[in-house]
Amino acid sequence: MPKILITGANGQLGNEIKKISNNFKYFDFIFTDVDDLDITDIKKIEDFYYSQKFDFIVNCAAYTAVDKAETEPEIAEKINAFAVKNLAEISRENKIPLVHISTDYVFDGKSKIPYKEDDAVNPQSVYGKTKLKGEEFAKTAYEYFIIRTSWLYSSFGNNFVKTILRLGREREELKIVSDQTGSPTYAEDLAFAVLKMLQKISGFSGSYSGIYHFSDEGSCSWYEFAKEITKISGIDCNILPISTEEYPVPAKRPEYSLLDKSKIKTTFDIDIPFWKDSLKRCLKELL
Repeated sequence: MPKILITGANGQLGNEIKKISNNFKYFDFIFTDVDDLDITDIKKIEDFYYSQKFDFIVNCAAYTAVDKAETEPEIAEKINAFAVKNLAEISRENKIPLVHISTDYVFDGKSKIPYKEDDAVNPQSVYGKTKLKGEEFAKTAYEYFIIRTSWLYSSFGNNFVKTILRLGREREELKIVSDQTGSPTYAEDLAFAVLKMLQKISGFSGSYSGIYHFSDEGSCSWYEFAKEITKISGIDCNILPISTEEYPVPAKRPEYSLLDKSKIKTTFDIDIPFWKDSLKRCLKELL
């Protein structure tokens, strides 16, 4: 039975993998977070490998405080880049495939059509730059599977959906940015995609190494996303559209960050739900 190390198990994606892991009896999961395994320390990862002998690494650990990263780039880089370098080294030394989660923020947002995996990257924020550096380190692994995703949310942790639910109940009116376009991604959908990928990788002798894009189907603005959250939840709150200029934040966001998912769908035969349908499923857990 293949043994899979999950890092960042207490985050959104890690928790979702934990939640659905019983559907994948073929795998033996080792769920770790920073208290169990500090991936910024190569010696600790080496010791952990020799005691556990895992067959795959799925790195869900990340520094995701996009605005805070602007003022503490070293911390963001340590987790988003140098920790990945450590995992890639363990991968190389022991011939273990590495699955690494990345972001739409590696792009500058100037495109008008969904980004493909080989499109030019040009991150505009410290967070995006550290994640891109992490991708470069991930590429040095024995086999690498970089999955870029966008606008992640779930019933776990802090995210846009839970923030809108809270603020929508507290306030009569919310102003939400309407000129940034992307696709929300329910972390449960991404978790299923990751484990379906691992099933195929573990049963095949060839290589699927590369970068893949995954987000839920469809597109919207943050404003449209917020409207849908309050609509499904039955929250009586007036959602007003504003421009990015009217809502200044430290880190620059991509204006357009839709991802082209053709490659992951055809390579791994993955069906991707429409974002509104996934949102309904998540809100059933939260309400």
